[in-house]
Amino acid sequence: MLDTLTFLLEKLFLLAHIKVSSLLPPPRRERAGRGEEHPPTQRLQRGDLLEVPRTLFTHFGIYLGEGRVAHLIPDVLPLLGVHPKRVHEMVTNTRLVLGVLSKHATVRVDSVEDFAYGAVILLNAMDRAVSRGALPAEEVAQRAEKLVGPVSYSLLWNNCEHFVTYTRYGTAQSLQTDKFCEWLKSLIRDQRNIVLTALLGLLSVACFGISFFTVLPSLLVPFTLWMVS
Repeated sequence: MLDTLTFLLEKLFLLAHIKVSSLLPPPRRERAGRGEEHPPTQRLQRGDLLEVPRTLFTHFGIYLGEGRVAHLIPDVLPLLGVHPKRVHEMVTNTRLVLGVLSKHATVRVDSVEDFAYGAVILLNAMDRAVSRGALPAEEVAQRAEKLVGPVSYSLLWNNCEHFVTYTRYGTAQSLQTDKFCEWLKSLIRDQRNIVLTALLGLLSVACFGISFFTVLPSLLVPFTLWMVS
């Protein structure tokens, strides 16, 4: 059952990834000037924003000094009352997926190596993408430290990017979420989808017969798309 849920969620991310590839960092040759890649730990400053491109999304954290990074990550174990020693271990994919499904996360402190997980680290790359200037470095780090602990999680409204933008710029926002919402808006506005959902509705009626469970969605979904388009 767990493997099935993991598979379905990964496919959902993949579907969004295919349509909103602009959420992901551009190829290395296009990232010149955005931020420094693989900065040595000794060059990191307390309060720096670290950005790590992952397969389907970008992960963010705030550098606290001494090789430590505060970051928000979905995790189901704290919700289950598991021993703190196990909670402090690296978050596995299974824990992460279940954390997303249960809408539970933690702001935790890990080493730079564990945070990066072998990926490229971009340093303060978001400074050029947001309109607000960064707060003083020490204030950024202190704001991040105050949030360490369990938090609610939402893919769209409270993720790791909201955490770092709140701590570094004073206002929570997610450029990845904004891009996804723009894609979703364009999808809804595409009137070809109205025709497609209507045809699928007729097909379901033809296959399963006329009933409340086939007729209502067949009418309601195309009508809703038509009204909001």
